[in-house]
This record gives sequence, structure tokens and C-alpha cells, in this order.
Amino acid sequence: MSSTVLRTPVRLLVVLLASVALLAGLSTGPAAPAAEAASSTGSKAVAAAATRAGMPYVWGATGPRSFDCSGLTQWSFKQAGKSLPRTAAQQRSAVRRVLTRDARVGDLIFFHNSSGHVYHVGIYAGNRQLWDAPKPGRVVSKRTIWTKSGLSWGRV
Repeated sequence: MSSTVLRTPVRLLVVLLASVALLAGLSTGPAAPAAEAASSTGSKAVAAAATRAGMPYVWGATGPRSFDCSGLTQWSFKQAGKSLPRTAAQQRSAVRRVLTRDARVGDLIFFHNSSGHVYHVGIYAGNRQLWDAPKPGRVVSKRTIWTKSGLSWGRV
């Protein structure tokens, strides 16, 4: 028998064993770095926010058919089983702060002015994207983070 004929069944066996190990919850390699892994709560909040895409911004609204920025984050995390205070500033005070380099999908991203006043919040979706309810006349959407300054991050 040639070695090529033997390699194909061996490859199939390796793939089959790796698949069974993954299904059984066994690791076949190193875990993803913490900075890249999304928390279960954060992933659920991102998924909840995505279900509200296209809903209008209304100042003071907390859902489920219209939102302001902190109303969307509050509602999304409630769907994930976590409670958050009502305003963006209150939410910033209530979460565990994380560094930008440690941000994960599902973390809250806060926008603040030079005096530190928090004026906006969204849910990090990865790849410099966030889910938010931006302002009057706009709708809940996933969009690119438009700045690198005046940001802080928090984990629920």
C-alpha cells in the first residue's frame, strides 16, 4: 500500500476524534485569550441589542420598541439576566472598568467629554463596532466607533 492511501484514513480519523472531543467539551488546543473571548452575558446582550435594529431613538425610552442609548444597554442586559441603572453615567459607575486593550464583545463603551461627563453609551460588538441608539432621527444600529479619544470601557 502506498503512504498516500494510508494518510487519508488517518486524516479522517484525526478529524473525527477532534470533532468528538469538541462536542464533548474537551480542548484540542489553547483557549482563546481572555481579551478576545466574549462573556456569556455580554454575548447575550449583543444578541438582544441586534434584535432591536431599526427601532427609533426616543429620549428617555427604555424599550422594547424605542430607546435612548442607556435604555438600549439597560434593556439588552436585562434580556441577558443582568440589571443596570438607568442613565449612561449611572451605568459607568456600576460596571467594572476595563482597559481598552482588554475590551471584549459585550462590554459597555462610554463616551465622555474633556471634563469626564458621560454623554453616550453603547455595547461593544467587536472589530471597532458597537450597537447603540445614537440620537433623535436615528435608529438602533451596529456602527463603527467613530473616535479613539474620550472613551472608557466597562464590564457588566
